[in-house]
Amino acid sequence: MKNYPESYLTIWKAVKGVRKGRVATYGQIAKICELRGHARLVGYALHNLPANSGVPWHRIINSKGMISLPRHTGGYERQKKLLEREGIVFKNEKIDLAKYGAGNNSGTRTRKARSAKGNPVERMKRN
Repeated sequence: MKNYPESYLTIWKAVKGVRKGRVATYGQIAKICELRGHARLVGYALHNLPANSGVPWHRIINSKGMISLPRHTGGYERQKKLLEREGIVFKNEKIDLAKYGAGNNSGTRTRKARSAKGNPVERMKRN
């Protein structure tokens, strides 16, 4: 098995905390992982996910509420379809972060993770 950077492993664990029917932004995941300002690193980590990892990569979108993959590509269409299957609604190719975002009162583990003590990944496990 390939050796992945510890930051990737931390990011993947955090992404697993985003519940079905919700989305988080690259920046939110970076913040949870104490990697503030490193949203791009989250994208790199997701790009390098091993096949069949079980990490719900499709729930991570950009801060504009949009899929970051190029439109009209297989990856874009796949991510959109996966999100729509979870009940996410797109309007003009955007997702309403106030309604579907992990940072609202949706009950996602990412919201509570910020106030708990200890490692960010461990905080998400407890919540």
